[in-house]
Order: sequence, then structure tokens, then C-alpha cells
Amino acid sequence: MKKIVKHDQDVIKQHNKLMILDIIKKQRPISRAEITKITGMSATSIGRFVSELCEEGVIRETELTSSGVGRKAIMLDIEPGAIYTIGVDIEKKRINFGIMDFSETVIVYHRIDYQSQKANPEETAELICREIRGLIDREGIPYEKVIGVGVGVPGVIDYENGIVQLSTTFGWKGVAFADLIERELRIKTVIDNDLKVKILSEYLYGSAKGSNKTALIGIGTGIGSALIINGEVFRGGSNSAGELGHTTLDPNGNLCECGKRGCLQTYVDENSLILEARRVADISDVRQVFAAARNNERWAKEIVSRTALYIGITINNIVCMYNPDTVILSGELVENYREIVDLVEQHSEQVIWEPFKGKFKVIPSELRGDAIVMGAGALAMQHFAPLAGSWA
Repeated sequence: MKKIVKHDQDVIKQHNKLMILDIIKKQRPISRAEITKITGMSATSIGRFVSELCEEGVIRETELTSSGVGRKAIMLDIEPGAIYTIGVDIEKKRINFGIMDFSETVIVYHRIDYQSQKANPEETAELICREIRGLIDREGIPYEKVIGVGVGVPGVIDYENGIVQLSTTFGWKGVAFADLIERELRIKTVIDNDLKVKILSEYLYGSAKGSNKTALIGIGTGIGSALIINGEVFRGGSNSAGELGHTTLDPNGNLCECGKRGCLQTYVDENSLILEARRVADISDVRQVFAAARNNERWAKEIVSRTALYIGITINNIVCMYNPDTVILSGELVENYREIVDLVEQHSEQVIWEPFKGKFKVIPSELRGDAIVMGAGALAMQHFAPLAGSWA
């Protein structure tokens, strides 16, 4: 019986300690007295837990002191160099990396050109591990302080087991990708769908800050979406909620890479724009389409306008289903050609169902190309940092 009581006491102490660390992390810099007020715990208990956290190297006393009347109080902050995570964003033609410290700041970015869709998963994992090792060495970070790796991958991801169930972008199916990284690096690894990772970063650091319910639409070489409600990513039954690109617009329409006809992405993504443009011009890159549109060439303006209309229809469908307060437009198509956002807003006036007009805002991504790296680093931090109950 005594052992059970002792165990319960240890669990409560650990919970209180993590709670205090969480408060410091979210409200830094903060004084011991302020923590006492927030928690309702005694000043003695707060002092003891703070001392332990300082000894463990995850928080530190700053040179700042509290302002106001009475005795000055030394402020507490987290120690950014206590632990690190690595964020990885795998794209078709490149892989992006970032090292995130405990303050959730990405201290260094690294990008390499790589044809991921032409490589097998093992080759990709081997390259990622090699680049991560080189990045850690170059930054002079002690290997043991890197507590986790987060990876954003396009496709349907078994998030809990670290498996890429299906990525039509890369042609991967049933790949235990997190395990490939973890076994090689000996660092805990979590993977998730790239847009779910992206919306997490927008919620924590970007356009979705303060939003209760945000939908994100990603438009580039494919199209997808993600939803975050009160800080929780909406995953659906198999973590595949948001696969907008493969919703059907026309069962007799364009043939999609997934094998079906009339999928949304065959009307909106970059490849569809290029195929449409080739009917009237020698086009090999979507940049040429937008350059022609900016040049007032009628065929190009028509293609861009039509794409904006389909994006507006997509927004209407999402709003009708989920009723978000914010819709974020992201992806290379939006980030490289911001004028399309204005066109989308114009078309949305025609297609948004009346009860929802004026009830939500449409905004471009604030974090742009860095969002997935930041979100992947944050995902790993949430899973493996002290706040998740695992001490470095």
C-alpha cells in the first residue's frame, strides 16, 4: 500500500513540475511569484520545482527583474539550448531541414535539391539521415540533446505508427518511414501528412494564431487541406481527413495520377495549368503561365481566372462542411503568385453560400515555404520534449 501511495505522489510531483515548465515556456519571462498565483501552489513548492528545473538545465534565471512596487523579482525563462528537434519537409524536387531549439525557434535552415519521386524510401531515408548528421555536426550541437525528428510527407500517413500508407506523389505504399529514420539515427522520429504539419505551424506561429477553427488549403503540384480545432489537428478515422485533391468534380473529367477521373487536383494544381496552357502555347513551367497573364495575354488570364474559380468552389465546400473562422491559402501556387488570392476572393463572392458570407476570412500563409519545417520541428517537440513527459 505504501508503494502505491509513493507512486501516486511521484506522479503528482512530476505532473506539477511539467505544469510549471509549461507555464514558464508559454509566459516567459515570468517570476516565481506569478507562477505561484497562477498555480495556487505554495511559494516553497514553486521554489523547489524551479530549483530542480534549473539544475536539469531546462530553465534559467534571466537578468530581467519584475517592474512595479515592492521587492524586485528575478524572472525565469527556458534554456533554448537545453534540447533540440529536427524538422524535415520532403517535397518532389527538394528536401528542407531545420533545427528547432527549446524556445521553438528554428536556428538554422538547410535545403537540398533531390528528386524524391524518383528515389525509393530507403534511399530517401538514408539521405535524410546523412544530412541531419552533417547539420548537427556543423552546428556543434551535442548529439544527445537532439531528442526528436519530425517529418512532413505528402500522402495518407498512419501517424501513430509512423507509416506512409500511400503517397501518390512519391509512389510509396505501406512504408514504415519513421522506423527507417529512427533505426539509423537512434533519434525518436514522428511523421505526419505535410499539410497537417503545416497547419500546426500556422496555428502556433503564423496566420492561424488566435483562431478557434482554421482550415488550410495547400495548392501546388497537388491540392489538399487540413483543419485545426482549438489547437487540435482534425485527423478523421484514419488520419486521412483533408484529401481534397481526390474529391470528384466530374466523373468523366481529366484522368488523375490516382487512376480516377475528374479529381479536383486535375483542375487546380500546377500540372493542370500547364496542360491547359499547352493547348495554345509552348509552355513547360507554371511560371510562364503567370508571366503571360501578367502580360495581359488572354489565354493565360483565362486559365488563371478559371483556377481561381475552382479554388473559390473548394473554399465554399470546406466552409459548408466545417464552418471555420479562417481559411488559409498556402502552397507554391499561392506563395509565388499572390495576385491569385485577389482573384479567389472575387470568385468567392459568386460561389460562397449566402449564410457564410462575411463569417470567415481568407488569408495567405504567413510562414510560406518554411511552414512545414517549423511544424515538423514543433511536432517532434510536442511528442518528445519534457512537456510530453520524457526528459532529455
